Amino acid sequence: MDKRSVDWQGPWPALVTPFDADGAINEYKFRENVAGAIANKMEGVIVAGCTGEPWAMTNEERIWLCGVCVDEVKGRVPVIAGTGAIRTADVIALSQGAKDAGCAGVMIVPPYFVKPTTDDIIAHYQAVSDAVSIPIMLYNLPQHAVNELTPELVARLAAVPNVVAIKDSTDDFVAFYRMLTLAGERIRVFTGQQARYGLAAVELGAVGTVASMPNYWGREFAEFFGACRTGDLMRARAFQAKAVALTELITGDGRNLYCGTKAAMNILGLPGGDPRLPLRPLGEPHLAALRVGLERHDLLAARTVAAQ
Repeated sequence: MDKRSVDWQGPWPALVTPFDADGAINEYKFRENVAGAIANKMEGVIVAGCTGEPWAMTNEERIWLCGVCVDEVKGRVPVIAGTGAIRTADVIALSQGAKDAGCAGVMIVPPYFVKPTTDDIIAHYQAVSDAVSIPIMLYNLPQHAVNELTPELVARLAAVPNVVAIKDSTDDFVAFYRMLTLAGERIRVFTGQQARYGLAAVELGAVGTVASMPNYWGREFAEFFGACRTGDLMRARAFQAKAVALTELITGDGRNLYCGTKAAMNILGLPGGDPRLPLRPLGEPHLAALRVGLERHDLLAARTVAAQ
């Protein structure tokens, strides 16, 4: 397999997993999120990615959620499952479960917390590729996963048979661009930083984006990526400024990204639900700050009009 083996591109949400106050997964709300993503012109979806809080779920729950997502999508867009874990055996089991559930591919962050060598990381991905015949999207998230998929490492991982794409969420745009130049001819590059430098990433060759923002920004996020893709620079620059401001709003004053995303959704009348422990729902004054910010950026008014 290589980049030509799949047609993945465009804006994709990293879907939230709505939990009830008692920690149970709310299947109805999750299905609402999947349906909303497709209605908002998303071209693929990620289930049990970081925004979906996979660390708070059992392997069985993650695989079950893959099946729910595939069932709701009904083949309209690709469904990619986040199957990253520390143990290689868990990644293999999760990836096989995702394949059996009907997912089009898996997204794998390198083993976190521990610090394997570069060769260990390559062997990890190779073992998954050998065990499960399914397209693999690498996931570089050094801010949280500890272990960075450097441009040079990605260039080597691009030779692993089932690796066809990467979601690169590095804060370092120079590193992102170097990775794009070293591996972009062999694998599809998605930016995980559409909010910070999406316009530049797409201009330089990124074919898609995976982000948490579509959970609450919706259709306008798809329009943002569309403007980048078609070269509508004036519109894309305006959207980029709004994306930066919304990111600062969601994570401002020490707010956790995932809790802030769900809180924003709930304020907007969307099915965000609660996070699962160890994360807790936001309270005041954070909710008031989010409400003011969402209103200032016209998201609250837009949702009110849409609901009428």
